[in-house]
Amino acid sequence: MELINPLAEQYAQQFTTPTNELLRNIHLQSEQHRQAHMLSSEVQGSLLSFISQLIQPKYILEIGTFTGYSALCLCTGLQPGGELHTIELREEDAATASANFKLAQKENGIHLHIGNALDIIPTLNYQWDLVFIDADKTSYITYYKLALERLQDQGIIIADNVLFHGQVLEEKLINKSAKAIQAFNEYVAADERTEQVLLTVRDGLLFIKKKHTATNA
Repeated sequence: MELINPLAEQYAQQFTTPTNELLRNIHLQSEQHRQAHMLSSEVQGSLLSFISQLIQPKYILEIGTFTGYSALCLCTGLQPGGELHTIELREEDAATASANFKLAQKENGIHLHIGNALDIIPTLNYQWDLVFIDADKTSYITYYKLALERLQDQGIIIADNVLFHGQVLEEKLINKSAKAIQAFNEYVAADERTEQVLLTVRDGLLFIKKKHTATNA
């Protein structure tokens, strides 16, 4: 299902501040990937960069690196000395991302982990300010739980593909990933620890903010 009119996407891109030449080239290169549908659009990348610059995070977690485009967008707002930790399961994509990080001269601030995110996340002892989830959909709830455990008060989790090509709008869900996304959306909506807003940007972005935890005086 085509949710967003391609002309509207083009119009949005026309009136969005363009990314730098290096990011544009990485995006063009990534569009040739056999799974290019996994790539963030340029407008979405600009939104991730915009949010990061507003938050100015110290520590960012990205689950699902792909070619590294979204990580490079997210790291634009990092505080001096800040770190972005990104996890990629596929070694071939991780190698591409690593080369892109070096090309952008960001290899010191971006730490690439190769392997299963479910195993790696518990080993990262950081308090996250910003988390971006864009990996296998059947594990979204688990990723969310793991990220929330170490998310700063007022920290932000952004989950991609929460409309899953419009399949979540169908009366009967058949695809297992669509079912998983629907379950994830319902789980987050019912979680009293957070509040959220779902944006219809490309394939859907769910912005989740951890509520402030009051402390006893």
